[in-house]
Amino acid sequence: MTTIEHPILGSVECVRSLRARSIRLRVRVDGTIRVTYPLFASRREAMAFVDKRCDWVVKTRERLKSNSAHHPTITALEQQQLRREAQRVLRPLVAELAHAHGFEYTSLRISSAHTRWGSCSGKNGISLSLYVMLLPDHLRRFVILHELCHTRHHNHSAAFHSLLDSCVEGKEKLLNRELRSYRIPRVEPL
Repeated sequence: MTTIEHPILGSVECVRSLRARSIRLRVRVDGTIRVTYPLFASRREAMAFVDKRCDWVVKTRERLKSNSAHHPTITALEQQQLRREAQRVLRPLVAELAHAHGFEYTSLRISSAHTRWGSCSGKNGISLSLYVMLLPDHLRRFVILHELCHTRHHNHSAAFHSLLDSCVEGKEKLLNRELRSYRIPRVEPL
């Protein structure tokens, strides 16, 4: 990999790849630019490709910067610390809430899922994203109770919502609305 200073865009990582079949341009979340090109292309051709797409790169950077203002990021080290904390805190909390509300689950898995806070398998195995730890305590408990309710109702039927609402003292809609204001963070690349 070679880094070249572009007069408008700044540093551009140039990577010649055995597997590449065409020239590809990528703008990462942090704004860095990488152009990957095949063996049959030259670095000069790759940089000419970047020049032609300069406007696209600028617009993409602006869009990513705008999105990141609404989408938090954490470092890989923070993610590791969060995973340890999730293992320490979530296991007893799930057991406590299950016992208090009379739920039974078969297993608990802590994952790094980025698309959902939690899930429940058909065999009543609970899976929670380690990012649940970034939620306030009352929302963390809400997510756990939501998944525990799925051990009885494996859907989002009226019976499911009625059960969940009773577990959270009639505040299901309020808590759902509040939960939607939180985003699972991106992990900054190393």
